[in-house]
Amino acid sequence: MTDNAQQQPPASTPELPTQYAPAEVEGKLYERWVDKGYFAADAKSEKPAYTIVIPPPNVTGSLHLGHAFQHTLMDALIRRRRMQGYEALWLPGMDHAGIATQNKVEQQLAEEGKSRQDLGREEFVERVWQWKEEYGGKILGQMRRLGDGVDWDRERFTMDEGLSKAVQTIFKKLYDDELIYRAERIINWCPRCLTAISDIEVEYQEDDGELVSIKYGEGDETLVVATTRAETMLGDTAVAVHPDDERYKHLVGKRIKLPLTDRSIPVVADTHVDPEFGTGAVKVTPAHDPNDFAIGQRHGLESITVMDERAVITVHGPFQGLDRFEARSTIVAALRSQGRIVAEKRPYVHSVGHCSRCRTTVEPRLSMQWWVKVGPLAQAAGDAVRDGRVAIHPADMSKRYFDWVDNMHDWCISRQLWWGHRIPVWYGPDGEVVCVGPDEEAPTGEGWRQDTDVLDTWFSSGLWPFSTLGWPENTPDLQKFYSTDVLLTGHDIIFFWVARMMMFGLYAMDGEVPFKTIALTGLVRDERGKKMSKSFGNVVDPLDWMDKYGSDAVRFTLARGANPGTDVPIGEDWVQASRNFANKIWNATRFALMNGATVEGPLPEPEKLSATDRWILSRLNKTVAAVDAFYEDFQFAKLSDALYHFAWDEVFDWYVELSKTTFMGGGEPAKVSGRVLGEVLDVTLRLLHPIVPFVTETLWTTLTGGESVVIAAWPKDSGFRDAAAEREIETLQQVITEVRRFRADQGLQPGQRVPARLTLDGTAFAPHEAAIRQLLRLQPEGEGFSATATLPVAGAEVALDLSGTIDVAAERKRLAKDLAAAEKEKAQANAKLGNEAFLAKAPDNVVEKIRTRLAKADEDIARIQAQLDRLPEA
Repeated sequence: MTDNAQQQPPASTPELPTQYAPAEVEGKLYERWVDKGYFAADAKSEKPAYTIVIPPPNVTGSLHLGHAFQHTLMDALIRRRRMQGYEALWLPGMDHAGIATQNKVEQQLAEEGKSRQDLGREEFVERVWQWKEEYGGKILGQMRRLGDGVDWDRERFTMDEGLSKAVQTIFKKLYDDELIYRAERIINWCPRCLTAISDIEVEYQEDDGELVSIKYGEGDETLVVATTRAETMLGDTAVAVHPDDERYKHLVGKRIKLPLTDRSIPVVADTHVDPEFGTGAVKVTPAHDPNDFAIGQRHGLESITVMDERAVITVHGPFQGLDRFEARSTIVAALRSQGRIVAEKRPYVHSVGHCSRCRTTVEPRLSMQWWVKVGPLAQAAGDAVRDGRVAIHPADMSKRYFDWVDNMHDWCISRQLWWGHRIPVWYGPDGEVVCVGPDEEAPTGEGWRQDTDVLDTWFSSGLWPFSTLGWPENTPDLQKFYSTDVLLTGHDIIFFWVARMMMFGLYAMDGEVPFKTIALTGLVRDERGKKMSKSFGNVVDPLDWMDKYGSDAVRFTLARGANPGTDVPIGEDWVQASRNFANKIWNATRFALMNGATVEGPLPEPEKLSATDRWILSRLNKTVAAVDAFYEDFQFAKLSDALYHFAWDEVFDWYVELSKTTFMGGGEPAKVSGRVLGEVLDVTLRLLHPIVPFVTETLWTTLTGGESVVIAAWPKDSGFRDAAAEREIETLQQVITEVRRFRADQGLQPGQRVPARLTLDGTAFAPHEAAIRQLLRLQPEGEGFSATATLPVAGAEVALDLSGTIDVAAERKRLAKDLAAAEKEKAQANAKLGNEAFLAKAPDNVVEKIRTRLAKADEDIARIQAQLDRLPEA
């Protein structure tokens, strides 16, 4: 009735320790999996391929909750496909992380009183490699702790020989196709790291600054402009106004005096200016602002750089040599002394970009850099999603993707660093420029020099889906495992890494997409939904939780919160609850093994099964089908929830409990239920394995005697359904639940036994009488039985003798008091809702709260009255 993995049954009843201790199990199991080669993929295999390449973590990084979250989901996907018979490759590796790694080594050198300039480029790069070997890759060991089922034999690094060859190859190809060029443009510049940085490396935050309004010009020919960066006025080469702004039409085309300098600058008309914002006039500094640079290009303005690479002022005597922030206050003071400050606002809170590596305020700067002409590449990346070759999940994220690729600007790919892939371009003594491919000889001779810049880290990681498989060589790995199947990553880098991989994959692989599906996740937040940040003090190290609760508990918590594209709140109490679930699985399996659960032999035919057996097998197959559907739709939260409730509620809380009397009775019925329970546990553990691999491995191998659940067959839905059995057991559950509720309402202790008469004739419950009595602690009626309370439920009747178990008079008094309170609450709510004056003035949320109170009061009255009706007269 369900797929069975054809395990060899254990020779004798297996035993499990009384408690599950993750720390004693997880590390040993993982090393066994690796040693056995379970995660290794074979390019020669005839199995269908299924490939995921890991988003390469930085070599400087360590496992944070975001990594743990995405790795859990990727591992679940790859483990399931492996069990389904695919040649499943999950390829690991790391990114060289240019700026971050260089900063680490420069900090190390600073502690020695040295700089990279003291070492020189070659020796510094060698020092970085030494650092990488000694300190880098810490995260790889942490991935093992989490249980990542990656093929360690294929581990790659973006600076290794093969990937470096891929980088040089695609640079040369793009250069020859005139898709790479060198030009002077505005870039993000970090005065601390002394390099251009990409948009992804700029983090914006609200800073306290100042907004000053400055009067330019003299007499009738004056304009007022506002700025937060007064120091850049030294590089102004125009003031711009909107062409239709009547206030300034008389000034367009004229030149006005630039304060503090001996220069005059033109007033230009440009549609970029918003006449409704501020004074409607803006200062134009083409060398220090991207929008101003564009205005300058349109009007042929000069670009004057007023700061060096360390953001120190380089022009105009009085301010020369000042840091940009010192210059800002000095220039404002000078303007104030001349009466040119019209208004000042402090503090002025505005968004300011900071270098994500060192937190230094980023400076827009005109600089000669290398660029990728993204137009045709971005067009191809957009078309691949539009025509269905690549699916974005969830689909509503597609708009964000198109917003980016359809409006992408040319990409600055050069960085002023020493650690990274050096740009393969040589300059000759007579102005020659030669781009060198990986199999070509670089020019030699006097006067030839290589470009000193390195490539943006995103350039090499953009090649990751195919460079890691051996491209540019047509390797067996590339033939077998490209295109990859799923890219699972956070929605926060869809614009940067995802788009770059799409552009490069389509370009390098002749239109073949790098991945068939982009599955986007949200970000992990704290239990209140707040972003995790060191400044907030709410950052959690997942390794601490793994130490405390086990890796399975962390994984299950993360998976259970993973709704596609939405952020994931997580708190320690949720991890503790997941640990409890792992313990529940352990204890229930241990109980089952002690009571005859087995996978030995085929399942009995349906006619030999009890209704309880047929019910759980029907529910099992429905769960298999539901979990498969959720996996295909990347609904990790729903599949985890389905497994949780099936395992805990239906298997452990109902089937095991309903079957206890059968096991106690022994004989053939006990053997049948033992085989059914073994089947249910076998399949449930295999379904749970991709999410919680460690505890399921221990339990499954103990139950079945199989080699490893990692290589067991994924369960299949046999199609077996028994609607009648499901209705019967669901109704039985109603009976038991209703009587339990009544017992609780009467204040009876869970273990307190009560005499009862069960009238089950004419119902389907007669075969379940022993189970009902066992679960409800109902003893036979006996001599002198008096039915003091009768509960008709679902066609059955349960009569209870409560005499001697509760004080009926006291219970009636207590319930009468509760009933009076509920009726008073109802009267007060009705009075307010019947008051038209109140309804006219009260906010909607207040009115809605009172309606909720009324509904609750009605429910309480009905419940309490039912309890009173069931009690005998005092």
